[in-house]
Amino acid sequence: MAATTYDLITGGTGLLGSHIAERLVARGRRVKALVRPTARTDFLKSLGIELIEGDLSDPASCARAVEGAEVVYHSAAKVGDWGPWHEFQVGCIEATRDIAEAASRAGVARFLHISSTSAYGHPAEGGPPITEDAPMGQNLWVWDPYTRSKVESEQILWDLSAQGKLAVTVIRPSWLYGERDRTTTARIVERLRRGQVRIIGPGDNPLSAVYAGTVAEAALLAAQDPASVGEAYNITNQGPITQSEFMNLFAEACGARLVTRHVPYRLAYAASFVLEAHGRMTKRVRPPLISRYSTWLLGRYLEYSTAKAESRLGWSPTITYEESIGRTVQWYLGQEQPRLIQPVA
Repeated sequence: MAATTYDLITGGTGLLGSHIAERLVARGRRVKALVRPTARTDFLKSLGIELIEGDLSDPASCARAVEGAEVVYHSAAKVGDWGPWHEFQVGCIEATRDIAEAASRAGVARFLHISSTSAYGHPAEGGPPITEDAPMGQNLWVWDPYTRSKVESEQILWDLSAQGKLAVTVIRPSWLYGERDRTTTARIVERLRRGQVRIIGPGDNPLSAVYAGTVAEAALLAAQDPASVGEAYNITNQGPITQSEFMNLFAEACGARLVTRHVPYRLAYAASFVLEAHGRMTKRVRPPLISRYSTWLLGRYLEYSTAKAESRLGWSPTITYEESIGRTVQWYLGQEQPRLIQPVA
């Protein structure tokens, strides 16, 4: 009798990976997760997921994890816009290459890769929403390791796809939040409570922020769609929302005062550049108070089109910003205070 196949998740202890795991189990799928021996796995264990201890930097671990897998959901990556290049090279680029090559050798039916809208680089603002056929790596900055790693990771996969070695589908989410977010939610909530949040620019710019559960739903739809081999999908919002509206929904959810103070975009960008340059020159381990990426992420006038996912996959958000932000803040307030680091899309 043939062995029962399963879905494999990398990054299952992280924000998006945990939401993918939750939805796969709810659909009756057999799920395994490749996790480091030191990872926090309580949530995955509560779902009944089988854990495979190993590391994406170890080809033997990757080979063991994908043996018998039908679909690989690759959501593991070095997160954050701060750190030396080698950390992004190992945690994003080499990790993606190792698990993808292992999946190719094992004959995995589908490789669902979680990329980012950062793979587009920094396109010109003010134009129509960015679609999936836009070039990757536009206008790359100096000291932009996160963006560069996303571009190079995708290129590895598209090369394998073009060679017919791996059936690849890519999801490009924007700034993520949700339960089990140990990155941005802490930073936002604690600063809101202290009255330290400022709106960057007028605050009327469209914000590309999306609930992790919404992205997980799209990932499952894409992985199960035969026509999505070789395709990429933007999953970036739950409907129109501005920077001011988003921040004030967080303020309401955590009982903080609404944010009414602003800082000019150019001033915020210049200050973040100075802080970033000083941090790089002094080899600072912790990120600066604010980085150029964070400033751009919050204050940019740029949108990404989700029309392709809506028409091809039948995807549409199933939860409002009000409800998803409320869930996120409620989860955070029930946890120990996570380490505060920079938001990343």
